[in-house]
Amino acid sequence: MFRVALKSLLAHKLRLLLSGFAIVLGVAFVAGSFVFTDTLQRSFSDIVGNTQPDVVVRPTSALSDAGVVEGSASTATLPASLVDSLRQVDGVARTDPDVSVPLSVFVLDHDKKVVGGQGAPGIATNYTGAPGPDGKPLVTLESGREPNAAAEVALDIDTASKAGYSVGDTVPMVTTGDPARLQARLVGTVRFGPDNNLVGASLLLFDTKFLQDTFFGGRDVVTSVSVTAADGVSPQTLRDRVAKQIPADAEARTGASIADEQQRQIEQGLSFINTFLLVFAFIALVVGSFLIVNTFSILVAQRVRELALLRALGAARSQVVRSVLIEALLMGLAGGTTGLLLGIGLAMLLRLLFGAIGLDLGQAPLVFLPRTAVVAYAVGILVTLIAAWLPARRASRVPPVAAMRDDVALPETSMRRRAVGGVLLLVAGAAALTAGLLGTGSGSQSLSLVGLGVLGTLLGVTLLAPLIAPGVVAVLAAGYPRLFGAVGRMARENSRRNPRRTAATAAALMLGLALVTALSVLGASTRSSVSDLVDTGLKADDVVSNAVGQPFSPTIARDMARVDGVAAVAPYRVAFGLVDGDATSISAFDPANFAGAVDLTMTKGSVTGLRSGSVLVSDQQAAAKALDVGDRVAVTLPKGKDELTIAGVYKNSQFVGTPVVMSFADLERGGIPVADTILYVSAAPGADTAAVRQGLDAVVKDLPLITVQTRDEFAGSQADQVDQLLNILYALLGLALVIAILGIVNTLALSVIERTREIGLLRAVGMGRGQLRLMVVLESVVIAVLGALLGIAMGLIFGIAVQRPLRSQGLEVLAIPWGQLIAYVVAAAVIGVLAAVWPARRAARLDVLRAITTE
Repeated sequence: MFRVALKSLLAHKLRLLLSGFAIVLGVAFVAGSFVFTDTLQRSFSDIVGNTQPDVVVRPTSALSDAGVVEGSASTATLPASLVDSLRQVDGVARTDPDVSVPLSVFVLDHDKKVVGGQGAPGIATNYTGAPGPDGKPLVTLESGREPNAAAEVALDIDTASKAGYSVGDTVPMVTTGDPARLQARLVGTVRFGPDNNLVGASLLLFDTKFLQDTFFGGRDVVTSVSVTAADGVSPQTLRDRVAKQIPADAEARTGASIADEQQRQIEQGLSFINTFLLVFAFIALVVGSFLIVNTFSILVAQRVRELALLRALGAARSQVVRSVLIEALLMGLAGGTTGLLLGIGLAMLLRLLFGAIGLDLGQAPLVFLPRTAVVAYAVGILVTLIAAWLPARRASRVPPVAAMRDDVALPETSMRRRAVGGVLLLVAGAAALTAGLLGTGSGSQSLSLVGLGVLGTLLGVTLLAPLIAPGVVAVLAAGYPRLFGAVGRMARENSRRNPRRTAATAAALMLGLALVTALSVLGASTRSSVSDLVDTGLKADDVVSNAVGQPFSPTIARDMARVDGVAAVAPYRVAFGLVDGDATSISAFDPANFAGAVDLTMTKGSVTGLRSGSVLVSDQQAAAKALDVGDRVAVTLPKGKDELTIAGVYKNSQFVGTPVVMSFADLERGGIPVADTILYVSAAPGADTAAVRQGLDAVVKDLPLITVQTRDEFAGSQADQVDQLLNILYALLGLALVIAILGIVNTLALSVIERTREIGLLRAVGMGRGQLRLMVVLESVVIAVLGALLGIAMGLIFGIAVQRPLRSQGLEVLAIPWGQLIAYVVAAAVIGVLAAVWPARRAARLDVLRAITTE
C-alpha cells in the first residue's frame, strides 16, 4: 500500500503542488516566528549576561522588588564615597562607579537626524574600563582615547559610522531629560563586546564628573557600583560581605541574579511578538486546511474506481485509509521541510524590517533551535493528516463491487450531522464570544474566550455553508442565463452541483475576509472616535509630542511657555507603578493648566483638588475598587510606597489613559525621571495663531523627534497610526487570502480534470473554447463572491460585537466602512476572474476525442 500511495502521489504532483504550498506558507510563518524571536532573545541575553559584574550595589527599588519591569528607570542614587569604602572589603579586587542617565540620549548626524531612536534607546553612561564576567573589559577602544574631561564623548563604532563622525568631530545630541540638547567632542570610538551587538541601541560614554554636573545637579553620586571579586572568592561570598557595608537604601546582588531577572523580563516582553506572529501562522494553517480537505476530497473522488479495485483485490478499509494518509504524510513532510527553509528566509526578512525601525540585529547570527524543527514538522504533518482524514474515511467506504460499474461516486455523508454540528459550534462560539466580551475572567482569559468564540463561530458557519451555498449561489448567479445564455446556465448549475466543494472553497476566502472586515470596522470606528474626541474634548490649540512615542525633555514646556501669544502649556506625564498592589500606568499633570486644555468631566470632586499628597481616580477604578473621595490608596513608585488621599473622581477619558492621576511633586519624589509625554498648548485670546505656531516650531527646530501639531493635524496623526497598524495586520492576513485564492485555483483545476469527459462532450456538441473559458470563469466568480459575502457578513458581526463593549474605553463611535466593504466584493470578483485563468485555459486546451474517451 505504501508503493501504491507513493505512485499515486507522484502521478498527481501538479495537483498537490498548490495544496502543499498552503502548508508551506503556514509552516514558514511558524518557523520564521520561532527563529526570529529566538534570535532576538539570544541577542538580548548575550548583552545582559556579558555585562554584569560579579556583584552590583544599587539603590533599592520598590517596583523592581514587586517585579514591575516598566518601573526600572529611577532617579535614585548612592553617594560616590561608597565606591572607595567597598574597595576595602575583604575579597574585593576592584570597584567601579557607574553613572547612567535614567533617560535616553540620542546622537544627531550631519543632517540633524536622530541615529536610532525608533525604538532602541540611546544609552549614556560613564567610561570606567570595568571588566565583564570573563574578566575582559566590557568595551574596548577602537580609536582615540577614553573621555576624561567635560564635553567629551566616546561612541560605539556602529553609531559613529552611521552618523558619519570621526575622532575630533563635534557631536550634537538630544536628550529626553534636562537639558534637551547636548554637544561634545568625539575623542574615541569603542567596541561593545566582541561584535558590538547592541541590538540597534547607541552607546555614549562620558566623563563621570561631566555626567554628574549635567544630569545630577553637580552632586557627587553614582547610580550603582560594580564590584569585582578577587581570585578565589565566589560572587555569592562577596555579595554577603558587601551587603554588610552598604546603607539601608541600597542592595547587593550578584551579577548572575540580575542577569536572570532581566532575562525573565526580556522573555516576557518578547512573548508578545512571538504570539502575535504565531496567531497569523495559525490563521494561515486553518485556511490551508480547507484547501487540503478540498484537494484530497476531489482526488479521492477521482480515484474512486481505483480504490474500489484495491478493495476488490483484497485491500481492507484500514489499508485504503492508510494509503490516503500516507500521501498526506509525505506531502506534510515535503511541506514541512520546504516551510522550514522558507521560515529561515522569513526570519531574515523580519530581521531587516525590524532593523529599519531601529532594532538592528545585523550583528546577531540567526538562532535555530531543535524545537523549531520539531514544531515545524509537527505542524506541517499534523495539519495535513487531520485535513486528509475525512476524505480518507470516505474513501474506505467504497464497496468492491463499485469497480464493476461505469458510474461510481463516493458515498456522501448526511447533511443532518453537519447541520447539528454547525449549530452546536455556532452556539458555543457565540457563548464564548459573549463571555469574553463581557470580561467575566482575567484579561488573558477574556482574550482567549474571544478568540475561541470567533473560531467556533467561523467553524460553525463553515459547517453550515453547504446548506446555505445553493440558495446564495442561485441568487448571485440568477442573471447568468439572461446575460450569458446557455453558458451562464451551465456555470450556475455547476456551482450548485457540489455544495460541499463550493462551500469549502468559499470558506477559505470567507475566513480571511471575515478578519479583514472586522479590522476594517474597528479601524473606521477608531478613526471616527478619535476625530469626535478631538472635536469635542480638546480645547488646546496645539499638541506637542514625540514622533516615536518616547518621553521628551521638560525644558521644551518651559521654553514654549515663554513664546509670545501662548497663554498656557499643560504637560502630561505617564509612569508605571503599583496602585493598591496592582501594576498599572499612572499619569500626572498640572490641574489648572490641564483643565483649560482638555475637557475632563469630574463625577466627584474637582480637578483643582489635585495637589501633593492626593490623587484623582477614574470612575472605572472607583467602581472596581469601591473607592470614594476621601479614601486613601497606596501608590508604589521606585523610591517606595505612599498613602495618598482621593481628591476627585473623573469620567474615563482617552486624554487621561490611566486609572490614577498624581501631582508632579509626588511623581518626582517617588523616583520617576522628569520627562513629559505630551504637551497641550493654548494660545491667548486674540493671539496671532500663525505667529504662535512659528514660535513653537522655533523651540523644537533642533529636536527632530518632537512634533508640533494643530488640533486637526493631531487627529490626523492619530488616524495615521491606526492606519499603519491596520496595514501591518492586512499584510499578515494577506497570507491567508493568498492561500484562499490558491484554493479557488486548485478546486477549479481539479474540477476541470474531474469533468474531462463532460467537457469533451460539450466541445463535441459545439461549445467553443471561449465559451468554455467563460463558463469556468463564471463558476470561479460565484465561488469568490460567495466567500466574500459570507466573510463580510461574519466580519461585520465580529467588528460590531467587539466595538460595543469598548465604548467605555474610547471606541464610542461605530463606523461601518461601506465603501471598503463594496470594494472587497468587487476585489473578490476580480480574484475569481484571475483565479480561473489557468484552469479555464487548461479546460479549453483539452483534446476533444481524448476527453470523450476518458473514464
